[in-house]
Amino acid sequence: MTEEVSSKKLSSIIARVLDDKKAADIAVLNVANVCVLSDFFVIASASSTTQVKGLTSSLRERIKELFGRIPNGDENDLKNRWNLLDYGDVIVHIMLNDVRESYALEKFWNHALKVSKEEWEEESKEFSVYSK
Repeated sequence: MTEEVSSKKLSSIIARVLDDKKAADIAVLNVANVCVLSDFFVIASASSTTQVKGLTSSLRERIKELFGRIPNGDENDLKNRWNLLDYGDVIVHIMLNDVRESYALEKFWNHALKVSKEEWEEESKEFSVYSK
């Protein structure tokens, strides 16, 4: 199924998928007014390299299943400490906790608008694997 979806909706669904898969400390940043690369960044933490890899793989498959979209690019370090999926309008960073603290992307992009958890949950509620 290929479906057009807004970048805000896609970033919210990505956050929801990561949340359902037990990613931690999920942040959705609206960078449209401060970045030419993308409209939204989704940043999530994982507690192990296995979880980084698993979250990346699960997310890639779920977005393909829902919207027929594959990332324009994906990058990861050889040890799966930081994986990136580039969907064009949304860039996803899945990072080990200590790597996330070291690079502090939220601080670097502190002039971006943060989308609250309540907002991305509401935007993506029909995509929860736990919805009734």
